[in-house]
Amino acid sequence: MPLSSLFQNALAVAMLAAIGNALFVFGQRRSEVATNPFIFISAVLVICISLFALTVPFFDRSDLGRYVQRNVLWIVISGFGFYLTFVGFYFLYTRFGASYYVLYAVLSILTTTVFVGLVVFREQVNAFHLAAIGTAILTVVLFGIGQARS
Repeated sequence: MPLSSLFQNALAVAMLAAIGNALFVFGQRRSEVATNPFIFISAVLVICISLFALTVPFFDRSDLGRYVQRNVLWIVISGFGFYLTFVGFYFLYTRFGASYYVLYAVLSILTTTVFVGLVVFREQVNAFHLAAIGTAILTVVLFGIGQARS
């Protein structure tokens, strides 16, 4: 059965994000563990913001100020979410290793898909989606069993 072009496009964008995440984890694991974890994260964010600033001119900029005014609450909430994500990444990777990303990934599936997607935005799901959510939960269980046996 061929994949729809919509799914193929979503898969390509997800792969872009996954590659970016892998580069982030690789860089963090290769860097020294700092006594202040916010040094690494802050430096990474300076690079990230600089790259965003370089790409802004390639998109429509006609409504920037009003856009921020209309969406300031959602920007603050998302910024706090990024903060929690990066702090969690730092401690997860420096204290446990890159292989523990599976816990973050699966818990993100559950919190984002179930809570944000299904509960908050009432997005549609079918049996395949529910099976994917179930296997995500199974993944956490299997990872825990694997860690207990190693």
